[in-house]
Amino acid sequence: MIAAIIRWSLRNRLLVLLSAMLMAAWGWWAVQKAPLDALPDLSDVQVIIKVGYPGKAPQVVEDQVTYPLTTTMLSVPGAKTVRGFSMFGDSYVYVLFEDGTDPYWARSRVLEYLSQVQSTLPPQAKASLGPDATGVGWVYEYALVDKTGQHSLGDLRAIQDWITKYELKTVPNVSKVASVGGMVKQYQIVLNPDRLRTLNLSHEMVMSAVQNANQEGGGSVVKLGEAEYMVRPSGYLKTIDDFNTW
Repeated sequence: MIAAIIRWSLRNRLLVLLSAMLMAAWGWWAVQKAPLDALPDLSDVQVIIKVGYPGKAPQVVEDQVTYPLTTTMLSVPGAKTVRGFSMFGDSYVYVLFEDGTDPYWARSRVLEYLSQVQSTLPPQAKASLGPDATGVGWVYEYALVDKTGQHSLGDLRAIQDWITKYELKTVPNVSKVASVGGMVKQYQIVLNPDRLRTLNLSHEMVMSAVQNANQEGGGSVVKLGEAEYMVRPSGYLKTIDDFNTW
């Protein structure tokens, strides 16, 4: 059989060469058009529901949040598996759908059933849907590097969170941009227990004072001549000196 194929190929060299060229051209075209991901998403079509229930034990979260959610999500069309996980202060419900289900259709169905069960959850429980992409579906990773040495890790994280992230979100088919690393800018107030005891103040009183001081207030309009001037107080805490003087 093999010998016959070799003899036929020798007698039809032009046909063999043309066939090889056609197959090479088809292979090159297939490689250019094949949809490839750097990190392909191999997970099932799923929708994640996260419910925050602060300060509650896992058993309480299971009874009051996870169980009502999982039993309700069993009726979602196309759902093949529903998994619930309860932990301290949080509940996670994973709704897995059949292969080929459109992920946005699945999210809309889950959102409909979530609105139905929301009234049965405790008032302190806040439910939200997870992102429409999973960690194994990441296709690109990048790092902001300052080779000049003029920016700190906090500056780079601020550039990422307030500039680069929003620019990347406008790119087609980008569902989420996650920030990892860097130093998030924050202000911390370190309380002196002895000083608080001397002034007869509690931690709650200090927290309430900071929250009330960091607010904007509404005003009114003052008419002067042919112009109107809006009057409003500005109370946002922006610098360390603002925290020191409130």
